[in-house]
Amino acid sequence: MPPGPGFDVAGVALTRFLELHVKIGQSNTSTATPSCVITCEGEGCQNIDRAPERNLLTRVALYVLRCHDQHGFPSQTSIHIKNDIPLGRGLGSSGACVVAGLMLANEVGGLDLSKDRMLDYCLMIERHPDNVAAALYGGFVGTYLSDLDAEDMVRKEIPLSEVLPAPAGGVDTGLKPPIPPLGIGNHMKFPWSPSIKAIVIIPDFDGLRLPTVKVFNMQRIAILTHALGQSPPNPELIYSGMQDAIHQPYRKELIPGLSEILQSVKPKTHPGLLGICLSGAGPTILALATDNFEHIAGEIINKFSEANVQCKWSLLEPANEGATLRIVGVDHAGIGTTWDHRPGDYLYRPKKQAMCFWTLSPAALD
Repeated sequence: MPPGPGFDVAGVALTRFLELHVKIGQSNTSTATPSCVITCEGEGCQNIDRAPERNLLTRVALYVLRCHDQHGFPSQTSIHIKNDIPLGRGLGSSGACVVAGLMLANEVGGLDLSKDRMLDYCLMIERHPDNVAAALYGGFVGTYLSDLDAEDMVRKEIPLSEVLPAPAGGVDTGLKPPIPPLGIGNHMKFPWSPSIKAIVIIPDFDGLRLPTVKVFNMQRIAILTHALGQSPPNPELIYSGMQDAIHQPYRKELIPGLSEILQSVKPKTHPGLLGICLSGAGPTILALATDNFEHIAGEIINKFSEANVQCKWSLLEPANEGATLRIVGVDHAGIGTTWDHRPGDYLYRPKKQAMCFWTLSPAALD
C-alpha cells in the first residue's frame, strides 16, 4: 500500500498474508503441460480462477519456469491458496500474488534465485514496483523501475497482472520468454516508528483507476519517508506528508463518503491519529495512528455508513520479513519434520520425498 503521495513510489507491507500450501509428488519429473490442482479459501476465493493457464499466480510461476527451460510443474503438484488480502481494494493483492508465483517457481524449479533477482522477474509482470517490493522485502520501502525493452513488453509469453477486464499473457508459444535484464528495479528500506500502527478501513465498494499529476506529491513523499521513522512521531509532519494531489482529488466524487472523511478526520480532532489517505487505487482507507484505534476506525466507518457504504476494519502493523518460506518434509520413518527458512538460513530440501511449503506474501499498501 502506498501511503498518500507514495502512489507507485513507496509501499509498506502489512500483516495480512497470502499463503500457498504446495504439495509435490515423490517423482521429481516435470510435466510437459502446466497441469496442477488449485484449491483456495479466504478473501475473494469465489473469484479465483482454478485453471493454471489462467490463474495469475500459476501463470507467473510458469513464465519463470519457462525462462529456465522448464515447461510445467513437477508431476502431482497441488496448490492450496489461503488468501487474507481483499481483492481489488488497493491493498496490493496482485503484487502479493506475483511474489508468491515467483517463490513457487523458485522452489519447485530449484532455481535458487536471490530476492533481488526475483524483483527483476516481478517487474516484468507487475509494473508497480512499490507493491511487489513491499511484499517481497517487507517493511516500508521506496522503489523505482528502469525502462524496459518495448519489443519484450508486447510478447505474449509475459503474464501481465493488470490488464482489464482480466489479466492476460503468459501464453506458452513454444518460444523462450524474454528474460528480465539484471537490476531493472531497485528498492530502499526506510525506518518506521514501532509506535505507528495502521488502521485499514475496507469499504464494500469497487475502487477505480484514474489519470495522474506530480510536484506536490514529490515534496510530501520526501518528508514522509523520514517522518514515519521518527520516535515519537510528529502528527503535523505525517498528516501533511500523507496529502495527495494525484489520485484522491479524482476519487472524492466517485467514492461515497471520501470527501467528508478526508475533511473531518484530522489529528487535531482525533487524538492518536497521525495521517489518513486512500490505500493505492482505493477504496480502502489507511489511517496511521498511535492510540485510540477503535475510536478512529468507528468515526471513518460512520462516515461511510452515512453514505450507505458498509465497511470492515483491521488494525495492522508492518510485516518486516517480507516473503518467507517454510518447508515440511517427510523423513524415511514417515515422521513429519519442519524446517523454517528465513533470509540467510540454509535451506534444506529433502530429496525424493513428499514436501509442501508455504510462501507468505504480505499485503502491500502502495
